[in-house]
Amino acid sequence: MTDYPLVRNGPDLTAADVYAIWKIRDAVFAVEQKCDEEDVDDRDLLPEMTHLWFADDRGPTSYLRSYVEDGVRHVGRVCTRADQRGKGLSGALVQECTRLWGHDVIVLNAQAYLEQWYGRYGYVRSGENFMEAGIDHVPMTRAAGQQQA
Repeated sequence: MTDYPLVRNGPDLTAADVYAIWKIRDAVFAVEQKCDEEDVDDRDLLPEMTHLWFADDRGPTSYLRSYVEDGVRHVGRVCTRADQRGKGLSGALVQECTRLWGHDVIVLNAQAYLEQWYGRYGYVRSGENFMEAGIDHVPMTRAAGQQQA
């Protein structure tokens, strides 16, 4: 495994990258969490989409994606393979987003039970809980220019 995440924009993904990314997201969101919405949403290959992940010889160990929509930076699809949890990989990816784009406001929709975890990285609740993909979520925002967590 590398110390730094792989970073690729949507158009730069290879077929193998797309397969590996969808494999980890399918394992976590569809199989483990039983999400009731499709994961593939026609955004992954867009020029404004950036994918970040750590990998080992079995594929991605932790992953997230980030994109700009209506002038606002978003983070989503944060997940870690079951056998790699507890190693700080997702946190390292969230911190890499801060390093890359922390000069801007960053928003995300966190699974509600992770509100305090995202709080460690400077995100604060920005609205009421809501259901997404059959899971309780909370909108969160990280202020522009905030110090790295």
